[in-house]
Amino acid sequence: MDIHSDLYGKALLDFHQGNYTEDISVLSPSIEDDVMPLPYLFRSYDQMPVMEKKALQLSKGTVLDVGAGAGSHCLYLEKKGLQVTALDQSAGAVQVIKERLKKSDSKVLHENIWNHKGSYDTILLLMNGTGIFEKLERVPLCLELLKNLLHKNGQILIDSSDLRFLYEDEEDGGLWVDPSKEYYGEVTFSLHYKGMESASFEWLYMDYELLKTHATHAGFKIELVQKGAHYDYLARLSVDV
Repeated sequence: MDIHSDLYGKALLDFHQGNYTEDISVLSPSIEDDVMPLPYLFRSYDQMPVMEKKALQLSKGTVLDVGAGAGSHCLYLEKKGLQVTALDQSAGAVQVIKERLKKSDSKVLHENIWNHKGSYDTILLLMNGTGIFEKLERVPLCLELLKNLLHKNGQILIDSSDLRFLYEDEEDGGLWVDPSKEYYGEVTFSLHYKGMESASFEWLYMDYELLKTHATHAGFKIELVQKGAHYDYLARLSVDV
């Protein structure tokens, strides 16, 4: 199988350009394989889950959408009249977003968030936003970098899920997890699409209490905005200056 350096971007471009024939397979050695439907990545606001809509409703001022994907969040925020900066590491995703956004003053950047310079009223980290931390050991540094991107009284809207239910023994409550992992929410993934595969990458799911502990240590105030039906949640991080 061929390794493709921007498989995700290729899939988005295929769908955007009318070449949709299959979805992305998401594979992991530690949790059940899944499918990422390409139409869902191009969903309208009305098709978004309630928690995602809530995050967009709370967005204000200048907004940085991290991992903007196909730009669905940005399209809604643009219509809402907000100044949006879309950021993604995928060159294909960036091309798609540029073609979908209508306003010339909307910025679309092919960039890694950890190298980004700027200042925003709202930073969006959605579709399991804690994933960009990759590993638990990186969380303190990543939170500090995000804090430096916020305006006075700015906010970070971030979602994630508690994967404990996947590993918990129903009889004794113990966790059956990979002992090589620092935390059960650390997962390794790869993507497969049209006979190609991506390089493996690390992704972090954080339960709310763990995020709260790290956010508090980093100097944030944290609020549990909403809990979902599948062990997921939306949180708001802010700093009073």
